[in-house]
Amino acid sequence: MTAGTSARVGTWTVLADRTSATFTVRNFGFRVVHGSIPVSLGSVRVSADGVVAEAALDLDKIDTGNAKRDADLRKPGLLAIDAQPVLTFAADRVDERPDGWSVEGTLGARGESCPLTVTATGPEDNGDGTWRVLAGAVFDRRAIGLRAPRFLIGREITIALDVVLVPPG
Repeated sequence: MTAGTSARVGTWTVLADRTSATFTVRNFGFRVVHGSIPVSLGSVRVSADGVVAEAALDLDKIDTGNAKRDADLRKPGLLAIDAQPVLTFAADRVDERPDGWSVEGTLGARGESCPLTVTATGPEDNGDGTWRVLAGAVFDRRAIGLRAPRFLIGREITIALDVVLVPPG
């Protein structure tokens, strides 16, 4: 968060109903599949010690626009959604960069976890008491134990977040 306008100490709350999480991944080696995952909760805590962020996404409602593919993703060999229906991210380090922020943390899914670096820009004042942050990351699906032939599911998954935050009261 930038000094002055948005570095207000306290907990910033993610407005899940106005926040989106989308992803892209190659399918069959050439086609790009787009999908969305609802954000169920999130917060950014700003203190004198730094910034800590966390979020949870509801894998149970993953949507790729193809019901059969979505059902296949539920299987234990893929996302194991029935056993682990939530994807989590917990940031433990936030560094300012000239073009925004670098957020280092841990991605959790399928009972596995891996380091993930998210880049973010913003925040922008929405003019309604909320702030908007755009963020993104790329990770290798194998880091969370998601195994599949590479020609079926590409190794890199790109995540894009459009986050709306309410500052502390």
